[in-house]
Amino acid sequence: MSPEVLGLVSLAALFAGILIGFPISFTLIFLGIVFGFIGFGKTVFYLLVLQTFIVMREPILAAAPLFLFMGYILEQAGLMERLFSGFRLLLSRVKGSLYIAVLTTATLFATATGIVGASVTILGVMAAPIMRKSGYDSRLSAGTIAAGGTLGMLIPPSLMLVVMGPVLQVPITELFAAAMFPGIMLASIYTVYTVARCYLNPRLGPSVPLEERAGSVYEIIRELVIGIIPLAFLIFAVLGSILGGLATPTDAAAMGAAGALVLTIAYRRLTWERLKVAVFKTIETSAMIVFLVCAANFYGAVFARLGSATYITDSLLALALGPVLLLVLILVLVFVLGWPLEWVPIVLIVIPILLPAIQSVGIDLVYFCTLVAVCLQTAWLSPPVALSAYFLKGVVPDWELTDIYIGMMQFMVLQVIGLALLLTFPEIALWLPTVLFREGG
Repeated sequence: MSPEVLGLVSLAALFAGILIGFPISFTLIFLGIVFGFIGFGKTVFYLLVLQTFIVMREPILAAAPLFLFMGYILEQAGLMERLFSGFRLLLSRVKGSLYIAVLTTATLFATATGIVGASVTILGVMAAPIMRKSGYDSRLSAGTIAAGGTLGMLIPPSLMLVVMGPVLQVPITELFAAAMFPGIMLASIYTVYTVARCYLNPRLGPSVPLEERAGSVYEIIRELVIGIIPLAFLIFAVLGSILGGLATPTDAAAMGAAGALVLTIAYRRLTWERLKVAVFKTIETSAMIVFLVCAANFYGAVFARLGSATYITDSLLALALGPVLLLVLILVLVFVLGWPLEWVPIVLIVIPILLPAIQSVGIDLVYFCTLVAVCLQTAWLSPPVALSAYFLKGVVPDWELTDIYIGMMQFMVLQVIGLALLLTFPEIALWLPTVLFREGG
């Protein structure tokens, strides 16, 4: 068996192991050692140590636990509920106001945490009961909550982008800039869709009853000043310092984590128990990410040394599809893999394997990473797996899974429209990083 075929066998064994349920990190290391030893002997053990050191010396990964802590402490402090309440009061006279409140809150909170499961769960807990009580359509409500929660995969500081940058050797600052407008575009498409449907059929989302509206303009202003502006200022300061070149992502993440802690203290929501939960969740998730990156980096190095990555690249180029068709083919593959798999194995294993083919046809890597992020976000809303549906069903058991699926499918179509716009007009992703980091550089 040639080394190239040996690598492809290891890849098939890897996906089989993941689908069976074996832990991804240990599967990657085990298969890397076994197939590497068969392919090129004891060198595989030196390669394991070398690739681990390379990952652990990557300074940008230090931003991940800091962004995670920022998101977890804001989640534990209940500031997302405060945001939702504020937007609900501001928009109480508008038809479909709760849809707008959910999407606005989700978009703003996505800039504080890139954890989809947490966002969908919190949105479901705080918004679903009010939506049911207000007579909102369960299908459209479920779709809005699920779609809003997945925005955290794309909108900076997305954890997926933080991991993707070092793995693909793409500057995180450019990835953050490139993802900004696509994220806002998708949130805007969602909002326009829900509001338009409510105005065409007011029964889908009636305005907030009079007895639940703000009693005065002062109450609205107070909620705006206390409940929304401080958190919005913190988030925009963190992202602004990154995009403006005033701080590295790691420094900005540290500033955001400290600012979130101060804000939680100022709102008198900080307790020892909440702080402990946020710290433990941060440590747990950070350790998992670093271990995964080390394992995937080692497996990728073995796969490349066997020559399998070059073999796949040559096979794709032999199809002579052209850059656009090749890009579409890869995105379809990513979309299909996004059904059974989470983003972690796709970003850490599949994308690096396909990267040489993308580079060989001259596709901008920042643009490619943005397309992959949108594509994976779409997969989270796509049955039959649709992980967001299970997060939502777990906290809103009264909603039928069928209704949740139907609601999510509407937004999956909107996602595909957004992805098509991004494919047709690359400037949506590339304009901001070009202006901020490339012009005159």
